[in-house]
Amino acid sequence: MSRRELLKGSTDTLLLSIVASQPKYGYQLVKEIGERSSGYFQFKEGTLYPALHRLEADGFITGSWEEAQNGQLRRYYHITPQGLKALGSLQREWKLFSRAVNLVVQT
Repeated sequence: MSRRELLKGSTDTLLLSIVASQPKYGYQLVKEIGERSSGYFQFKEGTLYPALHRLEADGFITGSWEEAQNGQLRRYYHITPQGLKALGSLQREWKLFSRAVNLVVQT
């Protein structure tokens, strides 16, 4: 399985995890995910924005335009109560999945 396929299956969990700590705009999300994963995850616009739009359509996040200190408008994404509930479910499933995979692959 390629890194791209692994990322595809984990995108929602990663994005909701970052936005849960505090609202972020797109570039901040990309930067923080890259930093937290020690560069393993490299989000591209073609992955990030469709995922954010899908999460917004599902009611897991909301986006609002806010003015930055430099006067530039940026779209900040905020997690919703429904998004927090979904994140909890995704995190529980990830723990079960990763534990099961580790049990099989570790000798």
